[in-house]
Amino acid sequence: MSTTAARATIDDVDVAGRRVLIRVDFNVPLGEDGRITDDRRIRMALPTIRSVLERGGRAILMSHLGRPSGTGPEPDLSLGPVADRLRELLDGPPVHFVSGSCVSPEAATAAKKLSDGSVLVLENLRFEAGEKKGDPEFAGRLAALADVYCNDAFGTAHRDDASMVAVPEAMSGRPRVAGRLLRTELEFLQRSIDEAERPFVAILGGAKVSDKFAAIRRLSQRVDVILVGGAMSYTLMTARGVAVGASRVEDDVVDEAAEVLAEAEANDATVHLPEDHVCAERLAEGVDHQVVEGPIPDGLMGLDIGPRTAERYAAIVRDARTVVWNGPMGVFETPPFDAGTRAVAEAMVEATGRGAVTIVGGGDSAAAIEGMDLADRVSHVSTGGGASLKMLEGATFRSVEALDTA
Repeated sequence: MSTTAARATIDDVDVAGRRVLIRVDFNVPLGEDGRITDDRRIRMALPTIRSVLERGGRAILMSHLGRPSGTGPEPDLSLGPVADRLRELLDGPPVHFVSGSCVSPEAATAAKKLSDGSVLVLENLRFEAGEKKGDPEFAGRLAALADVYCNDAFGTAHRDDASMVAVPEAMSGRPRVAGRLLRTELEFLQRSIDEAERPFVAILGGAKVSDKFAAIRRLSQRVDVILVGGAMSYTLMTARGVAVGASRVEDDVVDEAAEVLAEAEANDATVHLPEDHVCAERLAEGVDHQVVEGPIPDGLMGLDIGPRTAERYAAIVRDARTVVWNGPMGVFETPPFDAGTRAVAEAMVEATGRGAVTIVGGGDSAAAIEGMDLADRVSHVSTGGGASLKMLEGATFRSVEALDTA
C-alpha cells in the first residue's frame, strides 16, 4: 500500500460525542523568553480541529516540542504556551491543558471528562522515553484516551515515533484517518511528482548534498531541469573539477556526487550549478564580499549564488509549469547572502501567476519565503521539510500506511 494511496479523512467520520486523538505538529519555534515566535503550525492545524469541534466532537491533541531528554518534564519545552495560543486562535471553544505527563492519571481523567466541542492539549510527547522508542505500552496508554485517531502531523510523517505508528496500530478497529492538513500535503506532493505539467523544474539547495542524493536520483528521472544552490553546490562543483576555495565541501562524498551527476545526465535531466557566487572570507552580516565568476579563489567561501546565476535560475523558473523547491540558495538568514534565495522565491511567485503549480518543501525554504511575505503567493508551502524531502525521494511512510483507506 503506497503512502499516496487515498486515505479516509476526518471529514469521513461521524465524530459527534466521540473523543478524537489528533496527532498535530505543534513543534513551534520559541524565543529566549519562551514565547512562540511563529504560530504557523498551530494555525495550519485549525481546519482539522474545527472540523471535529463544529460537529460535536471532542479533540484531544498530542504533539512534541523541541528535543527534550525523554526523562520527564522540562518546563522550557512545555506545551502550555501552545495551548494558550490555540485558545486565542480558536476564540471560543474551551481549551484545557494538563501539565506533567501526557499519560498521567490526570490526563486520562481530563480526557474522560472532556465535553462535546472542547479541546484537551496533552503535554509534550517527548517528555516520555516511549515516544521516540515507538513503545507499544506507551502507545496503548495514549490509544486508551480516544475513540478515533487522526494524523494531521505531516512534519513528522516520516518518523516512526509511537504517536505516529504504534498508536494507530493500537487503535485497530477504531477509525484511523488523515487530518485535512496531512491529506492536502500528500495530494500536493504526489501530484507534483506524478502528474506534473512540463517544463518541470526542481530547485535544490541547503548545506549537505548527501542529504539530497536520493532526491536528485529520483527527480532526475522525472524533471526537465534541476537548479542547485546553497553549500551543497560546492561538493557537486568539486565533483566536476571546479575549484571552490574555502567553501563547504563534503569531501567523503565527492565520488558519489560525480556518480549522481552522471545518472542525472543519463536520465536527460539538466543539472545547473552556479556560474557565479557571492563570496567572503567569513560569514557575518555586513562582511566585505565580492562576486566571483567561475572558480572560487583560495581563502574565499561561496555563501550565495551570484547575480548572473540568480537571473538564469529565475528565468527558468518563470517559464516552468511545475516547480518544486527544497533548500535555500545561500545563507539567507545573513544579509547580503539572501539575494539568490529571494530571486528564486520571486520567480516562483511569477510562475504561479502564470498558472504554474509551485510547491515549497518546508524547512528553511518555507522559513525564507514566509520571511519575505510571499508564502501566500505560491501554490503550496509544506509544513514538513524532512517529510517533503522524503516524499521527493519516493519514500513511503509507515505512519500513513497505518491509516484507513478511503
